Amino acid sequence: MDTSIIASFMEMLVFAVMAIISISFALFVVTAKDIVRSALSLLVVMFVVAGMYIMLNAQFLGVIQILVYVGAIGVLILFAVMLTKKEFGSDRDVE
Repeated sequence: MDTSIIASFMEMLVFAVMAIISISFALFVVTAKDIVRSALSLLVVMFVVAGMYIMLNAQFLGVIQILVYVGAIGVLILFAVMLTKKEFGSDRDVE
């Protein structure tokens, strides 16, 4: 077999796996009840999209995707944890 056929098949296989991961984590972003898990899933989606950009020879867009969007999701997780009104270790839980 020709090596270019094998390389294109492997590239298509990697792209399909990345697409499946991206779609499944995007669905989890919408259906998750916990805001931290939803934000972490969105972080995974952004990394996978950056990987897809890099596979398409758009390295600049992939790097910008990581720097801007993944950084913004990191800040979102920090604010979500800080602004959540859930009390941990309160006296009402102990009987």
